[in-house]
Amino acid sequence: MPTRWADNDVYGHVNNTAYYGFFDSAVNRFLIEENALDIENGDQIGLVVQTSCHYFSPLAFPDVLDIGMRTERVGNSSVVYGLGVFGPEQDSASAQGQFVHVYVDRKSRKPKPLNKNLRRAVMSIRGEEQS
Repeated sequence: MPTRWADNDVYGHVNNTAYYGFFDSAVNRFLIEENALDIENGDQIGLVVQTSCHYFSPLAFPDVLDIGMRTERVGNSSVVYGLGVFGPEQDSASAQGQFVHVYVDRKSRKPKPLNKNLRRAVMSIRGEEQS
């Protein structure tokens, strides 16, 4: 995932707020590619209810990032994603985050059990801590 000039702050590194955009883009790109999310017509959508990020080393434009992702927990209508952000040629993450979706009915916004495609997709990237 490429960084953008606008991701940098006055200190010359990617600003903390940009990492949440990286998480959101990585999760949703994965779900769309796995045919688990139809952002225009699907009857089920994921709402972000919690995010967190721990920072270990700086990144900066024009770095191209690798985002590692796994599911840490899969519930009836929710998924906890764990993400790692890696800079060019890095073996250790520059940042590690968590991103929690609650899946709801598009119209009513009430929690809805994960549909078959969504459950299949998120189960395919389970982490070792999966319960």
